[in-house]
Amino acid sequence: MLRKILNERPNWQQIAEENGFVFHHVDGEVYWDERACWQFSLREVEDEIEDPTTELYAMCLSLVDDACSNQEIMEQLAIPEPMWDVIANSWREGSISLYGRFDFAYDGSGPAKLLEFNADTPTSIYETAFFQWGWLEDMIALGELPPDADQFNRLHEALIDRFKAILNPGSLLHLSAVADHVEDRTTVLYLEDLAGQAGLETRFVAIDSIALDDKGNFVDHEGFRIGALFKLYPWEDMMREEFSQYVDPSRTIFIEPAWKAILSNKAILPLLWQRHQGHRNLLPAYFAGTPEATKLAVTPHVSKPFFSREGADIKLFNGTDQYAGPRQGYGAEGSVVQALAPMARSGTNHAVIGSWVVGDEAVAMSVREDSNPITRDLARFLPHVILG
Repeated sequence: MLRKILNERPNWQQIAEENGFVFHHVDGEVYWDERACWQFSLREVEDEIEDPTTELYAMCLSLVDDACSNQEIMEQLAIPEPMWDVIANSWREGSISLYGRFDFAYDGSGPAKLLEFNADTPTSIYETAFFQWGWLEDMIALGELPPDADQFNRLHEALIDRFKAILNPGSLLHLSAVADHVEDRTTVLYLEDLAGQAGLETRFVAIDSIALDDKGNFVDHEGFRIGALFKLYPWEDMMREEFSQYVDPSRTIFIEPAWKAILSNKAILPLLWQRHQGHRNLLPAYFAGTPEATKLAVTPHVSKPFFSREGADIKLFNGTDQYAGPRQGYGAEGSVVQALAPMARSGTNHAVIGSWVVGDEAVAMSVREDSNPITRDLARFLPHVILG
């Protein structure tokens, strides 16, 4: 594994704009960064990313099964009591998940370590599935990479196949996000295209335009019933809102299903450690305030609120220095303390590996890079390549 400096495609910004990738810069800063890439061997990808992802996901599903019949686990996860049966019902009925992304610390010198699981609303789908693959093809054509260069990346095809498994051809799928959030809206546009390729009819509805009719059905801004909904909006927010009481009676098929609220919660980290202590891909993790967490907190560690996003309200101690993510008010439900793992570094760049799951399979990889050891919302996306 190494960071490889490369020439940018001379017209990459034009290519991005023509393909609807309008957030390649954010607030004037580079987000899509092809001045370098991260290079892996096939063995590293297969043995240290792909296989552990499949194993960890199976462990996560086992935890969901336990939680759906265990009040204590639901309480540890800070899930509101009115949602317990909603979540359990979605699991027992076999509601199908679309995707998720594990974030790993991995530097090529040891096993990948699970940092967290973005199980409900992971973004960077378009960049991973489409734009970095186009980069690879272009770089081979330009002679910047050899013809046998490859990527761990079948996310595009896997998502199409998964949509087909969730809904029958011709079914209507509503897709929703915050309408004026550029990244989220672009992500949903890409998913609309994939769903269309899977044979589904699609309609966009802004998340704040979803309403209830007099029969308790969720409806869009034109009054059409929402029978199936992909929502780029987190369950941890939904389940604390007034509309949560109508989720079960509506019989809407939610993508992601309600049981993903268990796995999109960083409280799973100490629960997984309890069940699989010493597993090579897990880090010691404990609920804040416990004797074990207090002991761990004098060593290099990270403190994480259950529901923080993009590094918000995360605190990191590397043994000498303290770092903190942006303050956004997370943490009321609780936090965890997790041992610190070495991330891939090159100069001042810290890289986190994203490993994508569709269905039960690991299907793709992405890399984001930050000058801070806490990966924040403006962390750059770098493509990857497999050589050797």
